[in-house]
Amino acid sequence: MNDIVLYFKESYNELIHKVTWPTWPNLTSSTVLVIVASVIIALIIFLMDTVSKGVLTRIYELSF
Repeated sequence: MNDIVLYFKESYNELIHKVTWPTWPNLTSSTVLVIVASVIIALIIFLMDTVSKGVLTRIYELSF
């Protein structure tokens, strides 16, 4: 039981005194960067999917 209590005490101490938490402006700018990057990657995948669908549709039309 003492080991569990010691674990929680040390975890709390590390979270309060040793962890460097990001500032609010740093956190918001990182979040915006992740959202923008996600949208760009989603658009690239969408374009690749659309182009490959068009190419495959033309190939299938030529076959039949």
